[in-house]
Amino acid sequence: MKKLILILVFIPLFSIAQNADSKYYGEKINPENTVKLEGLINHAKENSLAKVNGTILSSCPKKGCWMQVQVETDTVQVTFKDYGFFVPKKGLENKKVVLEGFVKQDTISVKMLRHFAEDAGKPKSEIKKIIKPEFKLSFIANGVIIN
Repeated sequence: MKKLILILVFIPLFSIAQNADSKYYGEKINPENTVKLEGLINHAKENSLAKVNGTILSSCPKKGCWMQVQVETDTVQVTFKDYGFFVPKKGLENKKVVLEGFVKQDTISVKMLRHFAEDAGKPKSEIKKIIKPEFKLSFIANGVIIN
């Protein structure tokens, strides 16, 4: 009985310690019940709320107004609902993230790709090489958890 009581006391403390480093942005979301990439694509087709785990590749170094997130084998372009919140501009690379919001399969225009490249501080010579739109997953997040 004493062992059971000790377990019941320490499990919640362990959970709190694990979540102490998590940072929430936008709406406070629950990190559970995420989908895999295939599920994310289905949410895009259904235009329904989705939640997914990923790894941050980069964020906008000017404002923190977008992120590139690796979800399994795909890269997702993430922006934030109504520009209502931003994430840190630096230090997010390789951090784990949970996103909740709406995903769509989208053609990102040359103009927008150049804008993202400019925000990221890419040289003008590299920006000029962007001449074709890209078809990819884009995600408008309501809430974000960064670990």
